Amino acid sequence: MKPKKRVLSGMRPTGPLHLGNLLGALSNWVRMQEEYDCFFFIADWHALTSDYEKPDSIKGYIREMMIDWLSVGLTPEKSTLFVQSDIKETAELSLLLSMITPVPWLERNPTYKDQIAQLANKDLSTFGFLGYPVLQAADIIMYKANGVPVGVDQVPHVEITREIARRFNYLYTNVFPEPDAILTETPKILGLDRRKMSKSYNNAIYLSDSPDAISEKVGQMITDPQRARRSDPGDPDVCNVFSFHKLYTDPQTVTEIDAQCRSAEIGCVECKKIMARNLVEALAPIREKRAFYVDRPDLVEQIISEGGHRARQVAELTMKEVRAAIKI
Repeated sequence: MKPKKRVLSGMRPTGPLHLGNLLGALSNWVRMQEEYDCFFFIADWHALTSDYEKPDSIKGYIREMMIDWLSVGLTPEKSTLFVQSDIKETAELSLLLSMITPVPWLERNPTYKDQIAQLANKDLSTFGFLGYPVLQAADIIMYKANGVPVGVDQVPHVEITREIARRFNYLYTNVFPEPDAILTETPKILGLDRRKMSKSYNNAIYLSDSPDAISEKVGQMITDPQRARRSDPGDPDVCNVFSFHKLYTDPQTVTEIDAQCRSAEIGCVECKKIMARNLVEALAPIREKRAFYVDRPDLVEQIISEGGHRARQVAELTMKEVRAAIKI
């Protein structure tokens, strides 16, 4: 059999995971397990690039993130699931790559200035924040990943990794494949206030939310801002609740709600209640699996440990090649 191509991706443990994470990345990762040799890691070192002043919460979020991953269908039988900081070889490779990475490559990173502007309340004038694409490159090429699943906005990150790998291969010897960006289409889903769903905006529905919490949050969602009264016709095309219906309600009911909203036959409160019931039902399997792993912390730690062992075996082989290439 032809060996599977390898993909790698990660998430920073900066808070509980929400529907945006599920639809934007995790659902694709679960599908990829059937086609690729998957490496997925919890990027705790990356979390320090912006949260270095308050690292206390990171450790707790690592365990919660792994539970969320397992609850949505990632499995150690099909993927290597591990924590970034457990693989010390990554730090060594990142240091070596930093020796050959031109500073202008980092300064032109399109998300660098954007992040500094968005996180103006934090001091991000650090070497670690400027150089995080080098650490990211080390994460990817350490495992000789053929591809990285990303959205369109993250393609420049993969391109920097490709450039760093290419430069290493040119200066020394051909050790690393140049990973491709695997573009993944994701449904557009906004938070309760119509902004991007984010824990920092306090507008997210979390995978760990109870049915009551989900119903309460759905009740707070902004609908058609032009529909002031129950008797006013609505426009589902601008209603965030309707975008959730298209994901979690059966197509026939979606068509009916579309027509009833436009003719004012259904009010926003009733529409939200229907969507909340369907969302709670859709998340029930995740909630059930999550409860299973929450009650078995030793099993979660075992999965993390075994995933780290598998990842470290690959990293050790890669670093032998790297050291031989640079003659150190």
